[in-house]
Amino acid sequence: MNQQTTAETLALLKAAQLQPSDELRKAWTQSASAVSGITAYDLESPAKQLYPVITPLRNEIPRVGAHGGIQAAWRAVTGVNTALTGSPYVSGGNRSGVIAVSTADYTAAYKGLGLEDSVTFEADYAAENFQDVKALAVESLLRAMMIAEEKVILGGNNSLSLANTPTPTLSSANTGGSLAGNVGYGVGCVALTFEGYLNASLTTGVIQSFTRTNADGTSDVISGGTALPATQANVINANTGNATTISAYVTPVAGAVGYAWFWGANAGNLTLGAITTINSVLITANAAGTSSGNGVSNYALLAATNNSTNSLAFDGLLTIASKSSLNSYQATLATGTAGTGTPLTSDGAGGIVEIDAALKSFWDNYRLSPDTLWVNSQEMNNIGKKILAGSANAAQRFVFNADQGMVGGGVMVRSYLNKFAMDGAQELKIRLHPNMPAGTMLFTTNKLPYPLSNVTNVMQMRMRREYYQIEWPLITRKYQYGIYEDGVLQHYFPPSIGVITNIANG
Repeated sequence: MNQQTTAETLALLKAAQLQPSDELRKAWTQSASAVSGITAYDLESPAKQLYPVITPLRNEIPRVGAHGGIQAAWRAVTGVNTALTGSPYVSGGNRSGVIAVSTADYTAAYKGLGLEDSVTFEADYAAENFQDVKALAVESLLRAMMIAEEKVILGGNNSLSLANTPTPTLSSANTGGSLAGNVGYGVGCVALTFEGYLNASLTTGVIQSFTRTNADGTSDVISGGTALPATQANVINANTGNATTISAYVTPVAGAVGYAWFWGANAGNLTLGAITTINSVLITANAAGTSSGNGVSNYALLAATNNSTNSLAFDGLLTIASKSSLNSYQATLATGTAGTGTPLTSDGAGGIVEIDAALKSFWDNYRLSPDTLWVNSQEMNNIGKKILAGSANAAQRFVFNADQGMVGGGVMVRSYLNKFAMDGAQELKIRLHPNMPAGTMLFTTNKLPYPLSNVTNVMQMRMRREYYQIEWPLITRKYQYGIYEDGVLQHYFPPSIGVITNIANG
């Protein structure tokens, strides 16, 4: 009986193969989808990690160990013969005058930084034979920490409280926009620190502060980096048509890198409409900002508080450079036309007026020359255009390689010639930073021209504890990881850094 059944089955299969229109043959075709049918899934391993990890300051600033305590502390001699009483002239048989010496004490409290991640048991099971997801979690945490630390090094703000945002000054014009005429408009403004500018957007709103729930169930209130909101200003568009505009500006706020603008026809219901890196805005249409998460887009809902400092952060380079008490170089470009502002100025000879003014100040006041200028892509582009637009024919030189057989378009300015230096012209490197806000430029110095200064590193990360990983004990079916560090940015001579802000695009 079994032999007969097998023979009949084989006969049926042979018959099916001889009939092209048979349903059995039509069923076994390639699936149209990679996740359906009897098809292999050609998934490459491991997963590709397509995100930038650009941390030049973290990579280049020296890191040194600390030895306990709650803060780094150092003392400096900042001047000799400061009262100019020690003139060297000596009369016969007498002693000379006594010099005056100035000193300063500095402290910087240590701060902890950290991030956490977790992997469920099921996620670990699912990744088997594809990738070690637990190792991936720790690797991703380390990279995320580097990215986060870079931002704190650049713009963390522990101690520079922004002044209250000034009341906007308003004026209206009869053409150029779509605002309703003969209508009263209100305008409000909030000055933003580096962190405030990074946190704010038209889609997430302005974040004054938020409460973060931590991995252990505790919570921290995090400052969002905003100054006290301005007193609302009002203007009536006199035009009876619908093509009016409103020009608005505030007095620049020291330490601010951005400004959030709110406006609306209803004086009590202003909406977030623009975030600028200059102290003015040209309003041409109704505000259309929205908010999600912790952000606020309605001016009436903003708290009357100043959240510009963050007690959990240490001061970054932009903050140090913006504190007037530390004698760093600070320049703020003029307001100019509202919404347009004041861009960098070509000197007509291959240079930039504002950069030369800064370099001259460094030399005149402290006899030093910065070596690096950190910029945003906007300033990198505009510096190149200003230099190449100079009228001096010898301001630049082009070298063509005859073997190349072609000429490539585009010019990138990688350095600036500093003519205010002791040993002749020195090169000031111009470097692009991924987190530098548009409208701001930062000068840094890596070597002081002072003999026997006892300063090995002009700036350094002083670490009570370098990066360390914690794999927390299992209390749920999750593997939980944390990566932490504890330290502070030290800058031994703040007059060697400087900042130019309120730079318009152009």
